[in-house]
Amino acid sequence: MSAAVDVAYRHYPKTGRLAGLREADGTVFKLYHLTSPDAPVPDDVARLCEDWFEAEAAAVADPGDHGFVLLHRCGADFYFLLVSVWRGSNELWEAVWYRHGDMPAFAPFDPAYPGEAGAARPTFCVWELGIVAHEAQAWGRYLASSRRDTDLAVWRVDIFEGPV
Repeated sequence: MSAAVDVAYRHYPKTGRLAGLREADGTVFKLYHLTSPDAPVPDDVARLCEDWFEAEAAAVADPGDHGFVLLHRCGADFYFLLVSVWRGSNELWEAVWYRHGDMPAFAPFDPAYPGEAGAARPTFCVWELGIVAHEAQAWGRYLASSRRDTDLAVWRVDIFEGPV
């Protein structure tokens, strides 16, 4: 891939909205849908996301972790499920899952990139970073607090909503 932006590319806004809190084996996640305003996540894909939480979320996070998940609709039938967990006090760890076409479930995403260890790999796109930036600030506010249960309750309602 080149760092240059394709001359045909036209950027457009997307919208992030909270789809609710999810808990899995002691881990609390904020679930966001990230879509074009005119193309929300279809009900069948939202159900597959709920299935993922039931089957896989506990394996991604440790009990007591906190984090957020972005269900990003990328075009007509491709979705990323970006699972981010706060660990080591201030580190963001990520697992990436995807669904394309009529796949019956989300699957782990591990892009095969040529090159040596340490080669650059994709992380977040410009739309996803709007929500990630908010969540980094929200976690920072929690870290600076007394970190009691009431502070976690404040973190849970500290959400992103709007255009990115």
